Parts: sequence; C-alpha cells; structure tokens
Amino acid sequence: MKKIIALSLFYFFTCSTFAQSNDVWIAFPNKDTTLTGFKDKNGVIKIEPKFSGFTTAREFENIIAVSEEKNNKWESYYLTKKGKVVGRDSLYVFDNSPDCENEGFIRFTDRKTDKMGIFNSEGKIVIPALYSDISKVHNGLISVLKDAKKKRDPLGEHFFWTGGKEHLIDLNNKILIKDFKSDNNLNFYSLQKSKEPSKDQTRDNFLGVDGQYYSFINYEKEFKNWLENTLLSDLSQANLEKHSFDKITYWKEPDGWLNVPKSKFIEQNYIYLKLKLEELKNPKTDYFVSFNGLNPFIFESDDYRIYFNNCNESKDWIYPTMDIVINPKKQTDHGQDHFDFVRTDNGYKLINVSSRTNILK
Repeated sequence: MKKIIALSLFYFFTCSTFAQSNDVWIAFPNKDTTLTGFKDKNGVIKIEPKFSGFTTAREFENIIAVSEEKNNKWESYYLTKKGKVVGRDSLYVFDNSPDCENEGFIRFTDRKTDKMGIFNSEGKIVIPALYSDISKVHNGLISVLKDAKKKRDPLGEHFFWTGGKEHLIDLNNKILIKDFKSDNNLNFYSLQKSKEPSKDQTRDNFLGVDGQYYSFINYEKEFKNWLENTLLSDLSQANLEKHSFDKITYWKEPDGWLNVPKSKFIEQNYIYLKLKLEELKNPKTDYFVSFNGLNPFIFESDDYRIYFNNCNESKDWIYPTMDIVINPKKQTDHGQDHFDFVRTDNGYKLINVSSRTNILK
C-alpha cells in the first residue's frame, strides 16, 4: 500500500515561532472619523486614534501596517502588539493597500533593493528580502518569485513580472519545490506528501527537492468534481437548498442587491435555477468557471465575518468562490447569468445569483 503522509506544515513549522494573541484589539475612529485607534474587548483604549485611513486593519492580533503624521510628514511602519516598530517605510503594498497579517506573519519590501521578505509576529525577519514577489504565509508555506524583472504596462498604471524562478519555500527559507508553477488556486492546507504522485484527480502534484511528491487539492478541479457529482446529479429543490448558503444574495432591478433566506429564494426561483443549471449538462452550453473571493462591499454582515481577514480582504486561499458564468445561446443577446458558490467548512454553497433577464423574484 502506498504510504501518504498528510502534513499540517503550519503547526509543524510555526507553533514554536509565534502564538496568536487571544486579546484581539478592535479598531475604532476618532470623532470626525479621520484617524483610527485600537481598544480591547472591554473597551479599554490601548492606542489613541492617530493612524490614517491607510491603516486598514480592523483587528489587531499580532502585527499590523500603520501610517501616521509626524512633524507634517507621513510615516508608515509595522507595529507589533508589544509596541515594537519595524520596517519603517517598508510596507508591502499591493493595489494601493498594505499587507495584512496572516498566521502571524506579514510581508515587507526593502525600498533600496525593491525585494520582498517576511516579518514574524515579533517583528523579526524570518524570510529576508531576497525575492521579486512573495505570497502570504499559508500553512507555513510561501510561494516566491526570484530574479524576475518588473515591467510597466503600456499605460504605465500597472506592472507585471517577466522571467525569474518560482519556488515553494518554508519558514526556514528552505526550498521545498523548485520550478513551482501553479495557477494560484491550490489549497495549501490539503498538503499530502508521498513517494509517488497522488492519483486523486482533484489534486496537483509537484516533485520536491527531497524526491518526494507534494500534492495539493486544486480548488477548480475540486469544484467541478463536486458540481458534476453532487449538485447536477440531483437538481431537486431539496438538494439545491441543502447546498445553499443560509442567505442568498441576488441582483434585482431597480432594487440592487437583495439578501433573503435560502428557502424563500429557492422556492420562488426554483424553475429558473433548475433550467439554468440543467444547461451545464449540455456540452454545447457556453460557460466558464471563475476563481474569486467574496466581495466585501456586498457581503458585509456578521454572517460572512469568517470569510474575511482583519483587513476585510476575502480569504480566498481558504474560502474561495467559484463563479459559474453562463453566456446567452444567441450571440445577439446581451448579459450573462452568474451562479456563485462559496467554499465553506461544510462544502460548496450557492450564495449569489444574478440573471441577465432580471426575472429573479
């Protein structure tokens, strides 16, 4: 029998490295909402409001990126729970937002070299700034790009990387997998290590430098397998309701986004839902599946809190959404039908629907 070892590298590598604080501090604004401070769960102020809107953390667990005005100049840095300041003017910024702590680690950028590394919860460098680009820490694993060249797009608004080498490393900066080319939809928490490649069709296999195979569930493969064998095989009202989120959000003109209990939504729209999902069984149907995360501007209530991190970013590395986009049968018709399924701790759930014909009730 082939021996497969399921690894939780997060615990293996990091339990001795940091301990998440149970005393989470909550962000709060000053009177005119221009500055942000933090207080504990009992309402005791730990940091008076002094940080600018560039400080995106809503909760302070271990280490956060902040910005404040001093002597008519803006300073940005990382701040630990114990008050240690590190990485002055070295924030890792993507899409105009600073990085957010994940698993007790946060990324930084060395402005002199334009290379990137990682701080731990104590503000100590665990991964030196050696990389052109670097991912968040997921299960103690980090995807890195080394020696790439940065190029601007023709409009000069964005940049992209060319060349370089991709690796998967651990928190000791040790290369686990060379030439680690992935499509960014791997479940790093599903890691299995074995002497032979996994035969599971939902997994991607990579040969490690130690001669062992590292396999991860590919979210898109997993979803398509679930869609075919769990949902489309039984499009009864009961099964559709079973695999739906407690509340379903949908678009309705002219009201905009609406949010209703799943039982009510499915009962009122069952015929439409069944007919559209039946189309997916037809090989001639023009549709595709898009990998995304929940939109924080639509899913704002506490019902969805678990799906976002401290900076209100969708945790798509754990809870991705799979958006089924169905194009119209006639090329002259406009619009698309969307079915969004979020990956929860209890499997994929229908959470968001929009119809190009605006027939949803």
